[in-house]
Amino acid sequence: MEPFRLEVPESQLDDLRARLRATRWPEPATVDDWSQGVPLDWLRDLCDYWATGYDWRRAEGWLNGLPQFRTVLDGLGVHLLHVRSPHDDAFPLVLTHGWPGSLLEFRKVIGPLTDPPDPADAFHVVVPSLPGYGFSDRPARTGWGVERIAAAWATLMERLGYDRYGAQGSDWGTTVSTLLGVAHPDRVAGIHLMPPLAPPDPATFGELTAAERSALDDLRAADEWGSGYSRQQATRPQTVGYGLVDSPAALCAWIAEKYWFWTDHDGALDAVVSRDELLDTVMLYWLPATGSSAARLYWESIRQVDEWISGSTGAAVDVPTGCTVFPKELQRPSRRWAERRFTNIRHWSEPARGGHFAALEQPDVVVDEIRTFFRLVR
Repeated sequence: MEPFRLEVPESQLDDLRARLRATRWPEPATVDDWSQGVPLDWLRDLCDYWATGYDWRRAEGWLNGLPQFRTVLDGLGVHLLHVRSPHDDAFPLVLTHGWPGSLLEFRKVIGPLTDPPDPADAFHVVVPSLPGYGFSDRPARTGWGVERIAAAWATLMERLGYDRYGAQGSDWGTTVSTLLGVAHPDRVAGIHLMPPLAPPDPATFGELTAAERSALDDLRAADEWGSGYSRQQATRPQTVGYGLVDSPAALCAWIAEKYWFWTDHDGALDAVVSRDELLDTVMLYWLPATGSSAARLYWESIRQVDEWISGSTGAAVDVPTGCTVFPKELQRPSRRWAERRFTNIRHWSEPARGGHFAALEQPDVVVDEIRTFFRLVR
């Protein structure tokens, strides 16, 4: 475990600003909404702020104010936060982000989780960056799929001295946490998933609830109109990677589109995820040049995940499970669908507001959900 401190050279920030000012913009879309992608005026305004008003040192200072480390797991260097609670008997918890997220996604929940009003709810929090993301190393060979990441996290928690712990995550973190619990039920006391990945049950199609019907309709719509990024990253990540690594405007559009469509807002993204929070995340792809390497995880593992979302249930997951399904998530299995795969659901919740980046959008709700579930298993 090597201590790590982030010190981005000012020359890198100068280069970013110069690239943003030199962007060659396309013409506007032929529609007045987001149906063809990120609107030109919206993105130009965001990139202008990025070049002239955004302060990376603020985010860098926040990261450097927490214990950061680098360690080698299965031959790959991994960057992580390891924030121990002031309460020695706190419960260890590994939080895993997804795409297009980062460990910054958890910035609003780390403090409440590590130092809660009731010490009985305290956690020692571990937040690694996925391989190929942020300041973790970029895999140079194939094979770094979700199973290998879960195995690496098991090694990480053992290396940190935690024999029994919980796992929590969303997006890729949902799958990694699930596989970690399946592989190590003797160590993983429970997994909290936002949301659980489970396919619709055809046996229920003759008596669907309104929520199940809505979930199916949204899955179909997302497959037709919102899955292009996934297909590209699953089939030709290297091709799109050239633009994502070379052009900050392209990277910003690629990521910002998902924050617009996947968050629970009423036409004003700033109301739930600020411009600074969005650009902080983009910076964790821009600075280490991980646009291509992060996309490659889709090439490695998305077919398996897609099968769990809309195909077969796969092997049963028997580890104690907590499930939180936010209303703007793309995958919203009902409890009866999820129970076909997850056989030991101890907690189920469907909050009134929130989307795919719930830890940023609704941090108080996420903290409460994590506490509520892990009280049952810690």
